[in-house]
This record gives sequence, structure tokens and C-alpha cells, in this order.
Amino acid sequence: MKLLIKIGGTLLENDESRRALAVQIAAQPKQGRQTVVVHGGGKRLSRYLKDQNYESEFRRGLRVTPPEILDAVLRIYAGSVNHNLVAELQKAGAKAVGLSGVDSGLVHAVQLHPEMGAVGEVDQVNAELLDLLTENGYIPTVACVAGSESGEIFNVNADQMAAACAVGFLVDKAIFLTDVGGVLDADEKLLPRLTVSDCRKLIADGVAEGGMEAKLTAASKSVEDGIGEVRIIAGAERNALERVLDGDELGTTITAD
Repeated sequence: MKLLIKIGGTLLENDESRRALAVQIAAQPKQGRQTVVVHGGGKRLSRYLKDQNYESEFRRGLRVTPPEILDAVLRIYAGSVNHNLVAELQKAGAKAVGLSGVDSGLVHAVQLHPEMGAVGEVDQVNAELLDLLTENGYIPTVACVAGSESGEIFNVNADQMAAACAVGFLVDKAIFLTDVGGVLDADEKLLPRLTVSDCRKLIADGVAEGGMEAKLTAASKSVEDGIGEVRIIAGAERNALERVLDGDELGTTITAD
């Protein structure tokens, strides 16, 4: 079984949740699951930029990335956040390998829009490295930074990065671990199951906006591109990952129409 786990940056800011998730993730290769991790780190980046007197700007859940903050993106995402997570996974017994999309041409992207600066949209995932590592029991741990054929570096939304890697790696299941219990309706009630059409309606109606809009857009594209399902769950819940893999109906499941 091939499994992709996306971890939101908020979960990685908390030592306890990062440690608990690392233990659950480290167990997956031992259970025969080829496992890839993709992570964000937006909370830490925003805090770092604020300390530098730079106010972060978001549009439709995506961080505007002018050239002057790209170094900070690399330093935080592919540096401190990635290495802290890899160290925690190794402490839990995993053979974790820290990567970004730039490494070995893993993820190629193109500029999303000039007004967004160095924000990339994934156009190709070369999953050969992921297969090589996971077939040998390693856990590739991928920061949401991508490269281009011409040597540019792009900041890619972590949900979009995870969805693209899930498709390129041909996963059986993708699980998005976040800081909310799942997708909520206009009355803030949990929606246990959604189709792609349902996701689009939530976005069009303004119910899903900001980060959740980006998450639903990414998840919808991945199931349209052949992934069986994407599950969005609260990563801080006790043994959340293990429970979902054992069949518990946590969070929100997104499938094709």
C-alpha cells in the first residue's frame, strides 16, 4: 500500500503533536506501507517574517511570495521545519530523509501568476526518487518548495504539493492532518463525506475560504486525477492516523463524483 501524509504547519509548531504524529508515521513502513510525508510550515514562516517587520499577505489561501522573502521560505520550510520533523521521525525509529521538491527534480512548478511572486503551481512530479526510497523502507519527508526546468525556485502551497505528490506517487490513500476536525458547513457542522462537486459548491458559496479553499481545491484535483480518496482529519486527536488507517470514520472523506 502507498500512503501519503500531509502535515499542516500548525501541528508541527506543537512539540507534543509533532512527537505523537512522528511515532504514528514511523510505524507505517513496518506495517508494509510505502509512506511519503509532505509538510507545511506557514505559521513559523509568518512568525519569522513578522519578527523581520514584514507583514504576510494571502490571496485565496496562498501566500504572496515576492523575491525578498524567498530566502526566508527556503530557510524555514526546507530548513528548520523540515529538519525538526526529520529528527523527530528518526527519534521514533523511522529512516526519514529530508527533501524539497528541488532535490533530484522531484517536483517541477511554473509561476502561478506574476502578482503572486515566486508562488508556483506544480506541473510535474518525478516520483522515481519516492519509489526508490520507500521501497527500501525510508520515509521521504518533503518540504513544499519546488524547482523549475530553468532553475527557478517556487513556494508551493503545501496542500497542492501534497495532492500533486499523491498523484505522481500513485498512492492508495492520502491523509491531510490539519488543525481542524474536517470540513464544516455554513452552520459549522462537520461534513463527513464530500464529492468534488460538493467541494466546488462550498467554495463558490463562500463557506470554504482561505486555507480550507486551498485544501479543497487540492484534494478535489487529486481525486479527479485518480486518487481514490483524500481524508482531512484533526491531526491532534489521539492516535488519529492509526485510527483512520484502522477504518475509523474520522474527519471528512473526499471522493470523485
